[in-house]
Formats: sequence, C-alpha cells, structure tokens
Amino acid sequence: MNRREFLFTAAAASAVPALASAASTPAPTPATAAKSGPLVRTPVSLMAPRVDGFEAVWGVNELCLGRIEYEDAAGRRHVAAANSFGFTPQHDSVLRVRVDRLQPGQSYRVRAITVSGEDGRTETSAWKTFRTLDASAATTHFVAWNDTHIHNDTIQRLDDLTPAADFLLWNGDTCNNWTASDLLVPTLLHPGGRDITARRPLLFNWGNHDSRGKFGYLTASIVPTPAGRPFCAFRTGPVACIMLHSGEDKPDNHPTFKGRAAFETLLAEEAEWLRAAIRQPGIADAPYRVVCCHMPLRWIEEVPADYANKGYDHFCARGRPLWHDSLVAWKTQLVISGHTHRSEAIPATPDFPYAQLTGGGPNLEQATWIDVDANAARLRVVAHRVAGGIAHELTFPPL
Repeated sequence: MNRREFLFTAAAASAVPALASAASTPAPTPATAAKSGPLVRTPVSLMAPRVDGFEAVWGVNELCLGRIEYEDAAGRRHVAAANSFGFTPQHDSVLRVRVDRLQPGQSYRVRAITVSGEDGRTETSAWKTFRTLDASAATTHFVAWNDTHIHNDTIQRLDDLTPAADFLLWNGDTCNNWTASDLLVPTLLHPGGRDITARRPLLFNWGNHDSRGKFGYLTASIVPTPAGRPFCAFRTGPVACIMLHSGEDKPDNHPTFKGRAAFETLLAEEAEWLRAAIRQPGIADAPYRVVCCHMPLRWIEEVPADYANKGYDHFCARGRPLWHDSLVAWKTQLVISGHTHRSEAIPATPDFPYAQLTGGGPNLEQATWIDVDANAARLRVVAHRVAGGIAHELTFPPL
C-alpha cells in the first residue's frame, strides 16, 4: 500500500485554550463530572526539553487544577504552579505546566498533582525522571520517529524498540486528519496506550497532517515547543539542531484546506528567523549541524506536482527556496525528515551540500526509528527498521 492509498483509506502559552467537546458526547454537568471517576485520563508527558526546563502535559476528565513537584539530586523539592498570567494551570481537558530555572545536564524527579476544580479531590502521579539538555556535554544521543498516523501497533513496537535517550523527536504526522476534537488527547498524550516519554522527553515537530482537518488548530494548545513557536534552534552536546515547520504539501489556497492554511506566511517568517539563528553562539560554531523537518528538503525525483489531480509535494517545495542559502551558509550536514513513508539516504552534492535522510511510515513494514549519536570523533545516524535490520547508516566528521 502506498502513502496516498493509506491516507485515503485508513507553541505556546501555559494557559491552554478550551477544547471543543466531542460531538457525540454531551458535556457532563459539574456535579456529574465531580463523581464520574478518575480525574486524570493520560500519563504525564514531559515535553519540549530545554537546558533549563521542560513542560508537563496531561489529560483530565473534568475541570482541574494542576501543579508539578520536582526534586533535584540533593532532594530539594520545588513546585511549579503558576502560568504566565498569574493563574494556577487549569482546564477541563488538558493541563500544561511549564517548569523553568533548572540546571543544564541535571536529573530531576518529577510528579504531577491534579486537583478537582469542583470538590478538591486530588490525584498524585508516580515520580518520573527528567534530565535537562546540556549544551556543553561531550556527547549526545537522541532518537526520532516519523509518520505514525495513529497506527497503535506501530507506535507500541516503536516504543518497545527505541532506547532511552536525551530526547525523542516525533517528527510529524502523528495523525491522518483531525476530524473530531476528541482524537487529539489520546493521540498526542497517550499514543498507542503508551507513555512514550517514560524514558525520553518528547520534542514534537509538526507534520502537514498534524495541521489537517477541522480541529487541526487545537494541536498547538496541547503540544508545547521549547520556544513557543513551531521552529527553534538548540544545542545538545556537540550537535546543534534546527527544527523547522515545513508547512503543507500543497499551496495554501488548495480547496481541500477550506481556507484554514496560512503556512506560506509561516515559511517566510522562518526564513527570516533562520538567517539570525545560524549566527547565534553555540549554533554557529557547533561541531555537528542537523536540521529536522517533516517534509524533506530533497527527494529522489523532484517533479512538479499536479495539485488539481490529487498531486502533492514529496519535498518542501515552498520552504526550501527560502531556507536553502542559510542552510548552505551554516554548513548543514544532515536533514532528518519523514513524509514519504520511504527510507532513503540522499548524499550531499555541490548544489545541495547537505545529506537528506528520510524514514518512517505507519505500517510495521515501513516504520523506522532513527538513532543519532555524537561524540568528539563523529556523528553517527542509523535508521533502524522496526521489521528488522538497518535501512541506512551515515557518519559525519566534526566541522
């Protein structure tokens, strides 16, 4: 089954905007909700890791207040319980708590406290371990998934096979199309019935399908990003990563989007931001330089898409012309992407002096997990097939 057949058959204030109730289920009254069962409906996901913190996100069944308790290695306990507008984090569907002022490269114990906004009932999660990123570390290890599309068997197998790491990059297309508001919480916070952040905090990168559908706009209210926008630059050990939102695979005015898409404006804004980001200390002089974006910036056959007849872009046709000169100037070594549901490794050329790696897909025979490991001697990137074996292995020397 090819990608299109599958598809047709088958960030960032701490206060979260209200999510629409599922159309099939009327909203319970407060009195009913307060007695209907557990407060918490998903594990506590640790997301958007930074050198100085993270954001915790979890689903709830009624109006609740949330806070995060965390302990450092010395056993000192702290509490994060206020958003940037002076409220205790609160919502009837999703709680988000941002934790700041942590130390780089340090481990913390973290747990969530959830309190009913109606009757004060309280639930306390188990402790989890979180380690902040460390820009000055001699090594780093992170992993990446692409294009899971709510295939729970694939997500479960990926979770089983993917090791603990500094972070997990979920590099786009977590879903097919957000046709109902009640799809978002289980898909993003409890995918495959798993806590995918149990052994590695989650860095979410947008794919084109994460924006699709009537309720695509709600994704940003659930999934945080390190800098509050769907693009960022950061350092993890000797690797500088630039994360870009690659937009849609058709023009914004395509009739299937029904006026919802405005990605061409975003792509241009990213281009302006990128020109400054590549000059930042720690980014400009990193030994290794990697870009992560859902749609690849190169493809094996680059032909114009016939949008009027269900055609689509296999590569980021609108973003690449805006970003290419900056990526060349930065001496980008590798772009990690998905989108195509094929594992391909395209070597650098004089015209495109950055390699392109794609991987992932919704079915077990397509799925891959990408392992990125760097030290002073080399950057090693391996695309592992979930079905067994290695799809590609790439090695880069330090710059």
